[in-house]
Amino acid sequence: MESFKDAARSNTGLLAAMEKRALVRIAGRLPGWVGSDHLTGLGLFAMMMVGASFALSGRLPIMLWWVVFWLAVNWFGDSLDGTVARVRQQLRPRYGFYIDHIFDSFGALFVLAGLALSGRMAPLIAAAVLIAYFLLSIEIYLATYCVGRFEMSHWGLGPTELRIVLAVGALMLLVKPTVTIAGMRLPLFDAGGIVAAAGMLFTAIVAMVRHIRTLYRAEPLVPRAAVKVLHDIPDHALCVAKEH
Repeated sequence: MESFKDAARSNTGLLAAMEKRALVRIAGRLPGWVGSDHLTGLGLFAMMMVGASFALSGRLPIMLWWVVFWLAVNWFGDSLDGTVARVRQQLRPRYGFYIDHIFDSFGALFVLAGLALSGRMAPLIAAAVLIAYFLLSIEIYLATYCVGRFEMSHWGLGPTELRIVLAVGALMLLVKPTVTIAGMRLPLFDAGGIVAAAGMLFTAIVAMVRHIRTLYRAEPLVPRAAVKVLHDIPDHALCVAKEH
């Protein structure tokens, strides 16, 4: 199988440095039978439970506490799987990257479906958030391949910070389920969803412009005249020029 070069990882989240130290310590203390695949599966299951807890919270508000619990479980599994592989020197970069992020995509679907079913977020707003999330994810994954840099965070917000924001929002529903903006009264998660969708779309556009500029400069067009000259030079002459 051909060699594979893993992309450089960049995490500028507010909690990234502290989180990295904590994850390395936890990974060193895990029993050997707990592997990275177990943790990845746990992370996906936890997101399913976040979605289910949101869906049930419309009639059982206590389920919002379970949202927070399952978000913590998701952090444990989703954040620790790669660290365990690196600490144990059991890296599978292509397999790990693929399974981790395809599971993240399904996790986002579960959470937003649960919110839409709960009545806490309008289905159209939930769909808009999901579309914006997928657009940003596509941009990140294309840049990982084309630029060779995996951006795990933007504007100081990475997966961990976003989990905290979602957990705080879930608990806020217990005390302040609606907000007033410009004289309009909106459900808290409708307002949050609009902000989240707009923020992710803006981030995707900014990153797209930056990466297009980077790639355009890295692969400049050769003038057509120069291309014609190269085609007109005999192959044996090019070989002689290279030897010198």
